[in-house]
Amino acid sequence: MAGPEHPPGPGDQIRVSDQERDAALGLLGEHAAAGRLTVDELEDRASQALAARTRGDLAVLTSDLPQAGAPVTRRKPVRWMVAILSGSNQRGRYRLAGTLNAVSILGGDQIDLRDAEISDGEVTVNAVSVIGGPTIYLPDTVNVEVEGMSIIGGNSELGTRPRPRPGAPLVRIRTYNLLGGSTIWRLPPEAHGLPLREARRMAKAAGRGELPAAKR
Repeated sequence: MAGPEHPPGPGDQIRVSDQERDAALGLLGEHAAAGRLTVDELEDRASQALAARTRGDLAVLTSDLPQAGAPVTRRKPVRWMVAILSGSNQRGRYRLAGTLNAVSILGGDQIDLRDAEISDGEVTVNAVSVIGGPTIYLPDTVNVEVEGMSIIGGNSELGTRPRPRPGAPLVRIRTYNLLGGSTIWRLPPEAHGLPLREARRMAKAAGRGELPAAKR
């Protein structure tokens, strides 16, 4: 995923320290919490920050973002998704704040968190499934905690192995399943921006070790 453009400036070729990289990660996290970056955008820019060699490499990552203290316009957060005898989809750019409740009864929700704006760096997804269940997609660098209970059902975690980065957003997934369950896809960087079908294929290939190692 290409980053924003940044006109060359004095000092851009100066090598950066770990402290400067950490400061850039903190600034990116603040912009994400303010709703200016989605989960996918944050993780993409964070990976570039960790690999940055010069101050110019870091500057380009925030060149399209306002300075600290700029006013924040927040979308109304999505809080409920309900699928009864059908399916529902939540994708594109939307805001999550606090808790998202996903209810699936003889149906299923498609919850794509890649383009979500997660306020304050964490969100809880309460997934209640009765003979059905949601499918949740998120980058493999995001911190994920899965817990809950199942009666004749269960959860599946597919795709690449978890490799969260320090300071990444936290997604808590709490599942309550009766003859159903949640499917959680962890997607590699190569799946950025791809349709869900292609993203799943890419995650399977990465899980089998068939993709080149991503630069982080």
